[in-house]
Amino acid sequence: MTTSQPVHAERIEDGRVLHVVLNRPKGNILDNEMVSAIREVIADGARDAGVLAVLFEGAGDHFSFGASVTEHLPDQITRMLRYFHGMFRDLVALRRPLLAAVRGQCLGGGLELASFCHRVFASETASMGQAEIKLGVMAPVASFVLPRRVGQAHADDLLLSGRSVGAEEALAMGLVNEIVEDPLQSALTWIRTHLLDKSGASLRVAVEAARYEHDRAFLSQIDYLETLYIERLMGHRDAEEGIRAFLEKRPPVWSHG
Repeated sequence: MTTSQPVHAERIEDGRVLHVVLNRPKGNILDNEMVSAIREVIADGARDAGVLAVLFEGAGDHFSFGASVTEHLPDQITRMLRYFHGMFRDLVALRRPLLAAVRGQCLGGGLELASFCHRVFASETASMGQAEIKLGVMAPVASFVLPRRVGQAHADDLLLSGRSVGAEEALAMGLVNEIVEDPLQSALTWIRTHLLDKSGASLRVAVEAARYEHDRAFLSQIDYLETLYIERLMGHRDAEEGIRAFLEKRPPVWSHG
């Protein structure tokens, strides 16, 4: 595998599993180029009824450091959010079981992608967090997903502190489903054991039914959260200050106004 393409995708398990690798190590940054590539892969998979499940993984030692910080600047943020949130709308429409194999850092937009999946397999090295607040911004998708995945108290902790949690704490709060030595192989074992003998048509309907309330609420609320980010958050000087401070490798100077 080379790093020439932002995403490496292949059909495995006789074409029944779409294995999607974020392919820009070390950080596997979810910039517009990578997100566009993921969306193309998802669209391709949706056209093939034989694809029963989608498995996400990060190339190298880490799942993903998150979305591009540069693309959070005021002149780029609207385009970035619409690309990024469009990826999740695509995953809702896909109606397939989604799995994530997580090693190393899984941060920001990377954690939003992993936590959107039905099952998350993590190595002991996994470290997971929503650090957006440290940059003076917030995480729209995680603001919806985390309360439903880990409960409001744990979601508040992660979203408001910006701290990262190790694999054991992530397991205890329900952020991951299993801690394993090899997340990819464990995810594949779970798929082989529980999915590959199922009807693809039935699985698609079962996914839609199981996530009906979740997905209906997500599609309704993500527009509001996107607007909150663009019109309210970016109207404060601190949002841009936090991003520029990170890029300039200096402490932010907050105005609090």
